[in-house]
Amino acid sequence: MLVDFFVERKTISFGGCIAQLFFLHFVGASEMFLLTVMAFDRYAAICRPLHYATIMNRRLCCILVAVSWMGGFVHSIIQVALIIRLPFCGPNELDSYFCDITQVVRIACANTFPEELVMIFSSGLISVVCFIALLMSYAFLLAMLKKHSGSGESTNRAMSTCYSHITIVVLMFGPSIYIYARPFDSFSLDKVVSVFHTVIFPLLNPIIYTLRNKEVKTAMRKLINEYILCKEK
Repeated sequence: MLVDFFVERKTISFGGCIAQLFFLHFVGASEMFLLTVMAFDRYAAICRPLHYATIMNRRLCCILVAVSWMGGFVHSIIQVALIIRLPFCGPNELDSYFCDITQVVRIACANTFPEELVMIFSSGLISVVCFIALLMSYAFLLAMLKKHSGSGESTNRAMSTCYSHITIVVLMFGPSIYIYARPFDSFSLDKVVSVFHTVIFPLLNPIIYTLRNKEVKTAMRKLINEYILCKEK
């Protein structure tokens, strides 16, 4: 992306486009499934704290992670299989800065309604179902915390974790639902949402996770104070 900023004519091979599309959906879908797994992990930690180590043992964690990555791989392979069988007559110009199914389908010179239907069902439905399931699970967890817990440090830490996860879920699934859970027609807001989904959100992701961590915030304050002291000297 950084190289393309300085190149007047931005081109990509068909193989490169398919590879970009594959990894975009592979990593994106895997992250969605991992977020769903994290919700189950939070449930076990908050609702069954005494049995947490037994429930979330190393074997189950490995299985859940492997299933998440496998689910992302299968999802991505379906998208690629639908794209590579389409005919492209030219001009093969994408109205975007990266390859995705919504743009590539538009330049195909054939009736793509069946492919679009499968893609919407695959990408859009996964986004909507996971999003609703995650919101319901975190709403249940927050209700449990407020009902059965006091205002101790452990409760505040658990609620902070839930809120950070909810923020990530909304920021990730909102653009995904907008892009994939509708017909692949072009709208003026598409590029703005795409930039947020592929550039802004990945930048916000580590910030949201790390700045809620007490140790990280303490280390950052210490670093800033040391920098200020050095400047004063």
